Amino acid sequence: MDTVTNAADAPMVYVVDDEESMRESLRQLLRSAGFTVTTFECAEDFLATHVPDTPACAIMDVRLKGQSGLVLQQRLSASHRDLPVIFMTAHGDVAMSVKAMKRGAFDFFAKPFREQDLLDSVSEALEKSRKQREKGHALERLARCHQLLTPRERDVMALIVDGQRSRDIAEKLGLSEATVKVHRTQAMKKMESTSIAEFVLKGHRLGIVASASAFTQQKPSSKG
Repeated sequence: MDTVTNAADAPMVYVVDDEESMRESLRQLLRSAGFTVTTFECAEDFLATHVPDTPACAIMDVRLKGQSGLVLQQRLSASHRDLPVIFMTAHGDVAMSVKAMKRGAFDFFAKPFREQDLLDSVSEALEKSRKQREKGHALERLARCHQLLTPRERDVMALIVDGQRSRDIAEKLGLSEATVKVHRTQAMKKMESTSIAEFVLKGHRLGIVASASAFTQQKPSSKG
């Protein structure tokens, strides 16, 4: 494995190819364009490495010694390491390309290829990775906020996300309407929402679904 690091949080390009000359060629090409590069000789070495939390993509040959690039792509997906994958091969055919793309490959190049085409693809793949990372971090923050809600606040939020009114929620939960509104206000504050629309949207992003069997009815009470 060979690593060249420009900055601790720099986007990373992983190259997996069993031909040393190709690894070196790609390393020099990518470095000349300002990318941080780590190269691997085989799929096993790549799978064993720690992937830091930074935008990244992988360039790999379809035909590798040991596990093929297509198998590596499947294993990356199974382990939730959702890196955009750019395939390359000297033996490419339509069937192989279609198979790779159906499995979520970002791009596919038959050797020889234009260097600028590959660099453009890498830039686009890293931008996709950056957006995925930001989206993931935003969802993690929402999940942390949701964990701060009390069980009853979660009930109220789920029913609001389901489109139900305070009066109906109060009846369903066995609470007073005033108590439901208190829970709603507290839940919105914890979810960092300034409007019902934003509150509901965040609920949808978390996949919150109201389930009648999940709610425990209580008699109306000022404490809820």
